Amino acid sequence: MVFNWLRTAKASPDERKASATGPVIAYQSSGRVAWSPRDKVSLTRNGFAGNVIGFRCVRMIAEAAASAPLVLTDGERRLEDHPVRRLLRAPNPGQLGAAFMEALYGHLILHGDAYVEAAGRMSNGAPAELHALRPDRMRVVPGPDGWPQAYEYAVGARKVRFEMGESRPILHLKSFHPLDDHYGMSPLEAAAAAIDVHNAAGRWSKGLLDNAAQPSGAIIYKSPDGATLTQDQYDRLVAELEANHQGARNAGRPMLLEGGLDWKPMGFSPSDMEFQETRAAAARDIAIAFGVPPMLLGLPGDATYANYQEANRAFWRQTVLPLVRRVSGALAAWLGEEMGERLELTPDMDAIPALAPEREALWRRVSAADFLTDAEKRALLGLPPAA
Repeated sequence: MVFNWLRTAKASPDERKASATGPVIAYQSSGRVAWSPRDKVSLTRNGFAGNVIGFRCVRMIAEAAASAPLVLTDGERRLEDHPVRRLLRAPNPGQLGAAFMEALYGHLILHGDAYVEAAGRMSNGAPAELHALRPDRMRVVPGPDGWPQAYEYAVGARKVRFEMGESRPILHLKSFHPLDDHYGMSPLEAAAAAIDVHNAAGRWSKGLLDNAAQPSGAIIYKSPDGATLTQDQYDRLVAELEANHQGARNAGRPMLLEGGLDWKPMGFSPSDMEFQETRAAAARDIAIAFGVPPMLLGLPGDATYANYQEANRAFWRQTVLPLVRRVSGALAAWLGEEMGERLELTPDMDAIPALAPEREALWRRVSAADFLTDAEKRALLGLPPAA
């Protein structure tokens, strides 16, 4: 019965390992697909494909994260020649490692979720190929304990179901979402209002350019007997204005008026032009939601950082590296579990140019610390123990 979870019968040892809140989650959507509460496809179209700030933020983060060199260890020594390293260098026939990782980071940033499929198996238990799947096509199917028991990938009417048993063919990476048990939250959701403002201001600017960057003004009909334009006369006048006096090609073209019509041009006041400042403020809000310093995007009026180098270091420290650590750590744990090994995948801090001044200063301080042993120095520098 559906209310069996309310019973307080004594659980077996295996049952005690499950989370106490899992059955409550399962009861909420037992055996059914848990749909995302937001239309992430529309958010992606408006905030990435249709917004230059969102597009640049996602590209900057994904490309920077994919360029970070990774170090594979087993917790004690560095592994240079290992199946996982070879797999990450060429995950599948259609992508090299950098393109695969960029797609994975891009999906996670845009949707709050990213999915990796392990296709095929090698003799050592490692997947033969890795594929980054589109999150908008993937749906989580919760099991009785609240955890995903399967994933469904749908393209049109065709569906592929991945069962999650002892072997996990799907790695699900998700951002923190306080109101959803199965899907992550994208920065696009937090920046949705700012994206709408920025896009609306852009459309307004385009409309002004189409009308010679001026309001249309007013055409006044002066009739001695107080008569007004007939509907046919009004429609003809509007059509002539649209055909002969609007658009960039008609900018500055003189207007010929007849029949008592008089043109009264109008201009913008300073307060009417504040929409440009509103658009710049919306652009900064979008950049902040993604964790990109506005200075790196060339936005005016941003003086948060003293110079570009400082802003770039903050970008790597606060946005890129946490993302790389989370994704690489999850990949290593997932692949190590499938292969029966303990693996750790971390970014190589000494190989990141943006952090070179910081790392150089750290190396000098640690090298000058004579009271530390070589093992302690290696630990402080994030290096594995010496062989």
